Amino acid sequence: MPTPVRVAVLGAGGIARTSHLPALREMGAAVEVVAVCDVDAEAARQLAEDWEIPRHTTDFDQLLADDAPDLVIVCTPPSAHREAVVTALASGAWVWCEKPPVLSLAEYDEIARHERKGGPYVSYVFQHRFGSAARRLRELASSDALGKPLVALCNTLWYRPHEYFDVPWRGRWQTEGGGPTMGHGIHQMDLLLSLLGDWTEVMATAATLDRDTETEDVSFAIVRFRSGALASITNSLLSPRETSYLRFDFTQATVEVEHLYGYDNTNWRWTPSATVEAALANSWPPTEDRPSSHAAQLRQLIDSYRSGERPAASGPDGRRVLELVAGLYQSTFERRAVRRSELDSSNPFYGSMAGHSPTTFTDILKPKEEESHA
Repeated sequence: MPTPVRVAVLGAGGIARTSHLPALREMGAAVEVVAVCDVDAEAARQLAEDWEIPRHTTDFDQLLADDAPDLVIVCTPPSAHREAVVTALASGAWVWCEKPPVLSLAEYDEIARHERKGGPYVSYVFQHRFGSAARRLRELASSDALGKPLVALCNTLWYRPHEYFDVPWRGRWQTEGGGPTMGHGIHQMDLLLSLLGDWTEVMATAATLDRDTETEDVSFAIVRFRSGALASITNSLLSPRETSYLRFDFTQATVEVEHLYGYDNTNWRWTPSATVEAALANSWPPTEDRPSSHAAQLRQLIDSYRSGERPAASGPDGRRVLELVAGLYQSTFERRAVRRSELDSSNPFYGSMAGHSPTTFTDILKPKEEESHA
C-alpha cells in the first residue's frame, strides 16, 4: 500500500465542508488530512473537530513548515488564491485550487512560474470534465467517431438572490474577478472546451440587470473554435428554474447533458443520426457510471502526484477557459469580436478581467452618446 498523501486544507468555509472533505474521505487510506488553516480561528477549530483533523491553525506558513503537506487544497475566496498557491508551491507542496483559478491571466502566469517539471504543480477545480460520460464523449470526439463538431450550446442558468451579494467579496472586480461568467459558468465552459478544443474568437455582451454588483449578472457569447465549430454560451444568476445544459451537434450525433451542480450517466442523452452504425450507437452510454464530482477529479490528481506528471486542469489546459473569460469581457467592454491571439501581456485584459478598471457594467455599457441621439 503506498504511503498516504498528506493533505492540508486552507479555508474552512462551505466548499471545504460540502465538497473537498467528503472527496478526501472517499479516497480512504490513500490520503491523510493533517491540518486545516483559516484566518478565523474558531472556524478552523470547528472544522477540525467535525472532521477529526488533528491540527488547526491560523498561520499558513507555520502549517507548511510544521506539517509538510504533500498537497494543499485552497478553498479561500478568489482574491486570496494567488498568494496561497504561490506560498504552497514554494514549500514544495502540490496544490488543488478552487475556481475561479485566479483573478487574471497575469496571476495565472505568475503562479505557473513557480511550478517545476515533475512537480509541484497546481491543478484547478473543474470537476465536470471528470465524469465518466464526459470522458467517454471526449474519446469518441477525439477519434472522429461522431464526425465533425458543428454546433454547441453551453448554458449556466442559475439563481442567486440579492442577499447572496451581501458577502463583501462577491460581485466585485478586485475580489471575485467577475460575475457569473467568472465564478459560476466557468465550470460548464471548461467542460465545453475540454470536449471541443481550442477556441479562436469570441463575440459577447453582458449586463447588470437586477443585482447590485460591480460585475455582470448575465452574459451571452458566440465562440468560434479552431475546428470551425460555433458555440453559444449563456451565464446567468437571474434564472429561477436553475439548470446547467450543454448540447453538442456532431455530423453523426447530438449529445446533451442537463443537470444542476453535477451529473451521472442518466443526465446525458445521445441521439445518433440515421446513418450511424449500430456498433457505434451501442457504445453510449459508457459502461462505467462515475458522476462528475470533486472526488472524481481528486482521484486523478492523486494519480498524477504519485507519477510526477502534470495533472489535468493545469498549465495551458487550465488556462484556456480563463482566456475565454477574459476575451468575453473584453468583447463586451469594447463591443467587438476578440481573438484569442490578442490576449497577450500587452492587453489590458491580461492584467484584469475588467481591463482599464471600470466601476460597473452599467456605466460601461451605457449607449454611446452618438448612438443615443441617432
